[in-house]
Amino acid sequence: MNITPRRLAIALASLLLSLPLAANAETPLTIATASPSGVYHVVGRALCRALDTPCRATPSDGSSANLRALRRGELMFALAQSDLHQYAAQGIEGFREAGPDTALRSIFSLHSEPFTLVVRRRADIKGFEDLHRRSVNIGNPGSGQRGTMLRLMDARGWTRSDFRQVHDLPADQQAMELCHGNIDAMVYTVGHPNDSVAQAIRLCDAEIVDVEGSFVDLMVNAFPYFTRASIPAGLYGPEQKAVTTFGVRATLVTTHQTDPALVYRLVASVFDDFARFQSTHPALAELSPQAMIRDGLSAPLHAGAMRYYRERGWLPAETSDAPVTESAQAE
Repeated sequence: MNITPRRLAIALASLLLSLPLAANAETPLTIATASPSGVYHVVGRALCRALDTPCRATPSDGSSANLRALRRGELMFALAQSDLHQYAAQGIEGFREAGPDTALRSIFSLHSEPFTLVVRRRADIKGFEDLHRRSVNIGNPGSGQRGTMLRLMDARGWTRSDFRQVHDLPADQQAMELCHGNIDAMVYTVGHPNDSVAQAIRLCDAEIVDVEGSFVDLMVNAFPYFTRASIPAGLYGPEQKAVTTFGVRATLVTTHQTDPALVYRLVASVFDDFARFQSTHPALAELSPQAMIRDGLSAPLHAGAMRYYRERGWLPAETSDAPVTESAQAE
């Protein structure tokens, strides 16, 4: 049979497409993050730099979109807020129609993400209650910030009609809309310091205000993925006061189909040189391995991650693949 160059190219292409992702050195592993201006994208890039496998951190519409893409088999790794992580694992809230994602697997959690309310000083907004009848950006569909805001609105008994205007802008556009006076406030569930928040404070005479009240207390007490949180004073300049709020944790997730050897290498690349990983962003500075394999994880741990944690003695050898609880935390 006469094999033409065209037929040979088609055959080679078919062979490459049939290979698993982990086996194809030319195909970069992808970690879905969120807005390019957020901490997720910085952390995703840091994870890629730690790996010896071709890797690319890609922006996305956020946690909810990432979890849905994982379920469809379009991604191998993704970052997601701990609240949406639980919603997807249990098939509740925005994931009710799809049902529980039994393939979802946890790898580890990352930094705390305080719910951050940034307002124009001239708008005279001193707290969440003052958002009533104001123009507010709640985040784009599929983003973690929007999911947390909707949960907070439910706790307060508010709907979109309680605001003068509701905007659905992505995180990388909201600061300039605040500067232009098109919105009075923006919300962001994010690690700090953050470039978008810094831009709003620097260019728009904006400030961060407290998010507290009985409805916040109710949420934190009712849902284990929410925790008390604070933003230290001076992080965005000498005039910035300490802020009291609540928050979630960022988590790294995958599915049970992902090669355990690849997950093991990713986990080992982070924890074998942990100080270097922490140095990539101030939000990671306070991380500890013990908290990372325990906090904010609703889906079972992936087998590749479990193998590494057992080898390090952080989990007993007989432990199951269920999420680690306070009563079974690492030594």
